[in-house]
Amino acid sequence: MKLMATRTNSAMLRAEKDQLEHLRKIVDGSIEEEQVLINNLLHPPSETLSRGQRLSDKIARFGGSWAFIISFFVVLMVWIIFNVTAATQERFDPYPFILMNLVLSCIAAVQAPVILMSQNRKEEKDRMRAENDYMINLKAELQIRSLHQKVDLLLQEQIKTLFDIQAKQMDLLVRIQKQVEKKVQ
Repeated sequence: MKLMATRTNSAMLRAEKDQLEHLRKIVDGSIEEEQVLINNLLHPPSETLSRGQRLSDKIARFGGSWAFIISFFVVLMVWIIFNVTAATQERFDPYPFILMNLVLSCIAAVQAPVILMSQNRKEEKDRMRAENDYMINLKAELQIRSLHQKVDLLLQEQIKTLFDIQAKQMDLLVRIQKQVEKKVQ
């Protein structure tokens, strides 16, 4: 009887050990996948930019800086002051400053599309980052659900094991009671 109980207990322990080993492998696999994802996010593949894209980024960076605004303001002031105070023969753009308006219009016409190109590329990068964030959140949600299922599975297995042990104990108690009743009679 003790031999049978020992075999049953060792079989249950072996089954529980196998189940825990299987769960450990699942968790190790999840951790490995997460490390790959984190590594890809921390070290994204380098972006290859064309010459035009690099130029548009530089122009957008300079065009949106205080250095551009201040230097442009200084150039305009020098232009206006020179054309107002210079001798009539030396003025290249007299008072209505038609040439200056033409230059300003050309700069605006060229600078706006270049800045838009740079912003569109950055918007695409932001969209890709948002997609990565969504995928990470989705993966985290799936992992949480998986963990809940694993915990539920463990609880079910433990309850089943407890019921099996309880049934065996009840059988053992019934046998002991019968043996005691035989000895008493």
